[in-house]
Amino acid sequence: MSAPASPALRWTAAALLFASAGLAIALPFVSATLLTIGIGGVAVAAGIAQLLRLTGGDASSRLFRLLSGLLYLGGGVWTLVYPVGSEVSLTLFVGFLLAFEGVMELASAAAGQGPARGLVLLDGIVTAILGVLLIAEWPSDSLWAIGTLFGIGLAFSAVNLITAPDAPAS
Repeated sequence: MSAPASPALRWTAAALLFASAGLAIALPFVSATLLTIGIGGVAVAAGIAQLLRLTGGDASSRLFRLLSGLLYLGGGVWTLVYPVGSEVSLTLFVGFLLAFEGVMELASAAAGQGPARGLVLLDGIVTAILGVLLIAEWPSDSLWAIGTLFGIGLAFSAVNLITAPDAPAS
């Protein structure tokens, strides 16, 4: 993330990120539901885009675009119609994603010799543990986990924005 050159703009953006993080953590069900609805909307748009691409190419490529578009469209509509049920699936997916990412970070730390190797190792351990905890507690954690994790991510983005080095003058 690049930081705005203006200190006032940087602090304003960080304050907005902290406020958003606080709301997401305080109201995790609301933030998870809004995120799920957003993902559903993006999936519908992607499905429509795939269907609009059916005019070019040979018959087999059009068939695969049609199937892809229908899958996106169907999944997106399902997510929009049943956002709470979709949160349950999304939580399990995020759990597996975090567990896999954590293992990859651990492998990267084991293979690398860089100066931040310890931080990469710590990141891998924490990420893998979060993923395993989401999977182990699924589906009972589904209605709060995504919103809480999103809020924590926003808070880290705010800290990153505040602590980022100043942009070089042009």
